[in-house]
Amino acid sequence: MYSHGSESLIKQAREIEESELQRFYSRLVKLLQGKELGHETVDSLQRLHIILFADKYTRTKKLVDWLRYASITQGGGTSSGGFFTGPRLRQPVPIAELDGTVSGDFFTVLCVGQSFTEDQWMNVYSFSMLRHWLLTYHSVCSGTTADTDDRSEVDGSVVSMVSATSSSSRLLPPKERLREKSFQYCQRVIEQSDRKAHRRSDTELQKACLVEAVCILDCVCVEEPSLVYRTFPCIKALFGRLSSDLSFARVVLPIAQFYLNHGEMAAVDCETVWKLVFGQFPAELFNDPFLVHELLRFLRLNLKSLQLRVPLYIQSFPNLLKFLAWDSPAVVDDFVDLLPSLVTAGTAVELLHTLLDLPCLSATLVLQLRSSAHKLSTTSGGRGLLSLDAFRNPSFRGLFLFLLRGEAGAGDTIDRLSTLHELLAEAADWPRVVQCAQTVPVLLHIFFNTVVTVADEKLLAHLILVMLERSSLLLNLPIYIKEVHRVFRCHLLRLCKLQPSLVVDQSREFIEFAGTTSSVYSKEEMYTHVVWVLGEYLSVSCDSRCSVRLITSCFETLEAVLFEITSSAPPPGAACPAPRVVTSLMSALAKLASRSHDLIPRVSLFLSKLRTVTRGGSVAWCSDEEDLVAIVTRGEELWSLLKAPGVAQSVLTPPPHVTTPQWHRDTNMSMPLELRALTISKREA
Repeated sequence: MYSHGSESLIKQAREIEESELQRFYSRLVKLLQGKELGHETVDSLQRLHIILFADKYTRTKKLVDWLRYASITQGGGTSSGGFFTGPRLRQPVPIAELDGTVSGDFFTVLCVGQSFTEDQWMNVYSFSMLRHWLLTYHSVCSGTTADTDDRSEVDGSVVSMVSATSSSSRLLPPKERLREKSFQYCQRVIEQSDRKAHRRSDTELQKACLVEAVCILDCVCVEEPSLVYRTFPCIKALFGRLSSDLSFARVVLPIAQFYLNHGEMAAVDCETVWKLVFGQFPAELFNDPFLVHELLRFLRLNLKSLQLRVPLYIQSFPNLLKFLAWDSPAVVDDFVDLLPSLVTAGTAVELLHTLLDLPCLSATLVLQLRSSAHKLSTTSGGRGLLSLDAFRNPSFRGLFLFLLRGEAGAGDTIDRLSTLHELLAEAADWPRVVQCAQTVPVLLHIFFNTVVTVADEKLLAHLILVMLERSSLLLNLPIYIKEVHRVFRCHLLRLCKLQPSLVVDQSREFIEFAGTTSSVYSKEEMYTHVVWVLGEYLSVSCDSRCSVRLITSCFETLEAVLFEITSSAPPPGAACPAPRVVTSLMSALAKLASRSHDLIPRVSLFLSKLRTVTRGGSVAWCSDEEDLVAIVTRGEELWSLLKAPGVAQSVLTPPPHVTTPQWHRDTNMSMPLELRALTISKREA
């Protein structure tokens, strides 16, 4: 019940004249264009709200009549009766369908004629706003009071003469009546879309109207679940008709939304829908920007439901990543949100390989389109593309087919990656490939940040092996390789800090990687951090399985590499080893020796020789004098530490309570008491 004042305001709002409403609207527009919103503006907006609220039921009734009961004859005026007769009224001409036949049912947006009547135009306008109206009406009128208001106005509503003949429709409350008429209208539009249009523009109109009709039916079924059983036969038949024609792909996405929302309730098989959406669409329409945008939007809006109810979504990540490989700048934001949902314990390893191979996939998609178009693909100089010849060569077909696979599970990677990289060497400067390579480091960070939340120790160990292996198996883009190595070393440290026992588990692979001298020159950052990890975590304090034999084996490997790079000039074409690599090797050797004192004399001997050799001036393995001084200084510091083994172990391998102090919590320390006193004094002040 409303107060007397409220009822008076509502009555005034319902009785407002059209001219007065227009003047009020014009004044409100001017007020809203001002720099400041004063009391008059606020009062006017409140009045507008009352007008809309008071008039909404009369308008949800007009909407029904516009949708369902528009004229079925074309608009028009008088027609000339000839030379000897005066003007006469033109005979009514029925509206037609898009295929030219006379329409035998009520008017819709897909009916055509020479001209439209006013109510036919309102029919078109009403359909264009119907979905938004349903969503708004559902959210505003979902309370008990609104439902009561709906039913209280049924008896007093003024309905058209045609609607009065249908007692079942006439007795429905306005909201339910609108749903029913919306349902009928959309079914009629779906039936009309099966007609062969004469003009291409009309065909595009059919597609657009189909999208809108299916979306409206979805809204109606969300509001009234009992309509699902009436709607599904129509939707299922529509999917069966459109699924074989990829030109209707954008229409299938609303159908997929309908299946996702209501398929479980109706107990229908949705597998065919998902195979089309996640299989054929990405594989064949990855270069359709409109479809890609709509499909990625569909994925983002339904991410949780897809993860829980559509297993094919996660399994299809090789297909979905084709969108990213083809046009990285346009879709990278979408994949920043989507990628975590694709990372599971079962897909992590293959997904990591696939992300690293994205530039190769980008090049392969370009070659696929060029090959299928049967064009003479030549460069500006007239030279043919060797990569295109390789793509068409049956000997290499398996390599490219693996990159183009549609689902996960065919294997983590391929054996001949180096061969693939050689075949695609000329693609390294293609714009699409370069753009794709620029997005990979960002996605790798997201991948590793997510995988630590789902992986066990065994999976983390496998991922470390992948990083060590793939650090030398990347498409030859120097900047790309450098950025990937930077991501690898960052997350290698993070994983080893999270699970220090991984270093002992994968000690053979770590030591093998650190023993490859060429890595000093080609993978400086990666190599430096692997050496640091070995020196830091190959310790009994990190893993009780760490034996003296293992420490000695690692020591001898690093010792050999350090001796080799400091006793000769770098290989032809290579720069001198970075000072950071040399100091990391020296520090790792000192740490290992502090844990097995038998090794201390060997380190001390090398460090003393290093100081002696550098006294003579420049050396072949270091071209910068300042760098050489820094290396020698570091060596002298380590030598001094190792003279006192007990001190060396405390400094080079400090216990956990030193590296992670919590003095503010230790009750045996004075700091907690001082902090408490300081807090109390500030609070009282």
